[in-house]
Amino acid sequence: MAKKYTFNINKILRLQRKFVKDRDWDVFHNPKNLAMALAGEAGELLEIFQWLTPEESFQVIKDPKKAKQIQHELADILYYTLRIADRLDIDLEKAVIDKLRENAKRYPIKLSKGNAKKYTELKTSK
Repeated sequence: MAKKYTFNINKILRLQRKFVKDRDWDVFHNPKNLAMALAGEAGELLEIFQWLTPEESFQVIKDPKKAKQIQHELADILYYTLRIADRLDIDLEKAVIDKLRENAKRYPIKLSKGNAKKYTELKTSK
């Protein structure tokens, strides 16, 4: 059964904005710098999984030290994603919903179920 999250993005944004304001970091938080920081954090997450088999990648969470590292890297990735969206005044909820709708069109169930091909490689019957 899937976990139910009660993710309060507005609460996180308030905490994030205060954290940044208290440190006078807005000057450094331009979209370019934030995107670079996001890429760096994604690289750190990748490093944890590098060279693991698919099976090992599911088991890594059983190691408390690795589990904490994964949690921290995911938090950093989310932090920078939210920060970029906030600085550019992007409604992330709307953006995610719009992207899911777009992907539903690109990846119709009939053509993509159980198939990892990119939408440009899916064959349509016309």
